[in-house]
Amino acid sequence: MEVLSAKAKEVCDCLKSIGIEFEIVTHSPAFSIEECREIEKIIDGKICKNLFLQTTSGSCRFLLLMDGNKKFVTKDVSKKLGSSRLSFASGEDMERILNTSPGSLSITGLIFDKDKTVQLAIDSDVIKEEFVCCHPSDNSATLKIKSTDITEKLLPFLGIKPIIIEI
Repeated sequence: MEVLSAKAKEVCDCLKSIGIEFEIVTHSPAFSIEECREIEKIIDGKICKNLFLQTTSGSCRFLLLMDGNKKFVTKDVSKKLGSSRLSFASGEDMERILNTSPGSLSITGLIFDKDKTVQLAIDSDVIKEEFVCCHPSDNSATLKIKSTDITEKLLPFLGIKPIIIEI
């Protein structure tokens, strides 16, 4: 296995500290869901699409986890979240708040959201899967984590109650 970045190591250490077991594979950086298709074959799991969104005013931010095969329709997701029309938040805000960059975004970025400014929204189909596969805030590695470990260990540890929506 290649050496993990300091950020990925910090994520893995956090997961281990709260009793979450996981598999991890390292690979060339993957910047899109299309590039993740080959990684899915290696890790034997589906990698979800992760979107960093905000309201028009920027006063409310969401991390949306959704099935990578589904199309993101802003109007529909905005309505389901009871929010004004959402747009993509900036890469600068992603770096500042979640300590990650575009292409590396995942649920693990919430570990770095110390001020709890980002709300988590999850497509119900993602959480129904046995495993969630995601980057450890570094797109040159992919984690495979039991969905129940995310909902029963990681999110309670972080003090997060997700909004589950159907996309």
